[in-house]
Amino acid sequence: MSTQTTNHYMKGAFILTIAAFIVKILSVVYRVPYQNIVGDVGFYIYQQVYPIYGVGMILATSGFPVIISKLAAEDGTGERAYLAHRMQAALITLLFVGIGLFCCFFFGASLIAQWMGDPQLTALIQMTAFMFLLLPFLSISRGYFQSTGDMRPTATSQVIEQTVRVVIIMMSAIILTSNGYSLYEVGTGAIAGSLIGGVIGVGILLMYMVKRKTYSLFFIKGLSWKKLYTTAQIVLVHGAVFCLSGMVLILFQFVDSFSIFSLLRNSGIEIEEAKALKGIFDRGQPLIQLGTVVASSFSLALVPIVTAAWMKDDEQTIQIRSGSALKITLVIAVGATIGLINIMKPTNTMLFANDQGSAVLSVLSISILFSSLILICTGILQALGQVFIVGKYILIGLIAKIIGNYIGVALLGTMGASLSTVIGLAITAILSIRKLQTRVSILLPTVKKLLPSICLAALGMTLVLQLWLFLFSLFEVGRLLSIALSLSSVVLGAGVYLWIILKSGSLTEEELSFFPFSSRLNHLNSNRK
Repeated sequence: MSTQTTNHYMKGAFILTIAAFIVKILSVVYRVPYQNIVGDVGFYIYQQVYPIYGVGMILATSGFPVIISKLAAEDGTGERAYLAHRMQAALITLLFVGIGLFCCFFFGASLIAQWMGDPQLTALIQMTAFMFLLLPFLSISRGYFQSTGDMRPTATSQVIEQTVRVVIIMMSAIILTSNGYSLYEVGTGAIAGSLIGGVIGVGILLMYMVKRKTYSLFFIKGLSWKKLYTTAQIVLVHGAVFCLSGMVLILFQFVDSFSIFSLLRNSGIEIEEAKALKGIFDRGQPLIQLGTVVASSFSLALVPIVTAAWMKDDEQTIQIRSGSALKITLVIAVGATIGLINIMKPTNTMLFANDQGSAVLSVLSISILFSSLILICTGILQALGQVFIVGKYILIGLIAKIIGNYIGVALLGTMGASLSTVIGLAITAILSIRKLQTRVSILLPTVKKLLPSICLAALGMTLVLQLWLFLFSLFEVGRLLSIALSLSSVVLGAGVYLWIILKSGSLTEEELSFFPFSSRLNHLNSNRK
């Protein structure tokens, strides 16, 4: 691959990373005002079915498109017919997948709602099912464009789709609640907003395909059953396994949707109280997602770099880039986790009007650390061709989560669900790091050198924040004061944490270049040349 071609692909990867970052931020930010509008019970209703939508979108954004882009890039003899037949086979395969999943969730909505313990969720699940009909078209078009190194169609469709979705969700929530509709009808309106966003995303991609006459690929005759079967195998097996890394948090939410409410009811808690408790527990989801945005963005940016180094058998680059990525992720994830635990009460009040469930959410915040490590480790392992082992580790963690929920919720309520989430993610993270260590031996020594300074920085931040919180506790802390306390604590805590990290010389100048205002940070860095 020429230098010009490599730069083209790297530029495309950067565009896609920025788009993914914007989409994730939008996905996190809207949930706070939505919860404020509909309350904890309304938030519970939406979060119960959100994992179904989340699975569909991950399949259509980071799962199947990646596999399809690889199929399109491996064009064999270079003949247009070869590429056309692969794309046709992939489309037929995904049409079966999309229609199959649609039928499963649409016609099985009543049964799924019963499994979740709330039959009133049936209409929301049926509305969510329509997203799977868009899956083939989103996946094929994004995958093809990504194979050419042109990430603009994918990036544009993702950002516009998510923007439209968020706007409609918020507008429908305001209009429907103000007109006296039930919370379940408001939730259905929110899911409809997601569906409209998806349709617009498909429309944008189709416009790009018409403009570039890509659609002509699907009218070339000669597709054989053998090629269809071979391509279907690759798309289904590799696509499903590749999707698992992006679905870690969604799959854990799936377990919670099917178990927490039912287990709370079985333990004798009244229906409305159980719904509210699940809604309060779900407050942690946007916080965890926000905390892992940086790690997931690093993962997206890192994969093409490590893949290129692996293809060239460049072990030095693999070790340096992997070590730096893990160090940066660890620094950010520990800081975000410990910082959020310290200021959970005022943050909870600032975002959700009260501090209910702060202890549960504090424990759940530990998920930020482990999920960030999972994202970066699985990103590196996948870049090194270790796709199937990643899926195995995620499934092991998921089984631990399921067992933990059924034991923990019965004994400790939603605190048990928080603990089982942390334990399940911790198991997956530890297994992933161990596997990565066998492949990239420099990682463990690097992290060992970093741990003392991270621990010192976390302790220093905790002491400063606890003193700051004590000073504010002398006053009556309402929501307005909680906003001031939370925002000032973020600035103060991050400042102290980063200052100690810099003074310890744990990060190199190159690693600091990934941070905002890196030139200024280097003046404080003890490792500065």
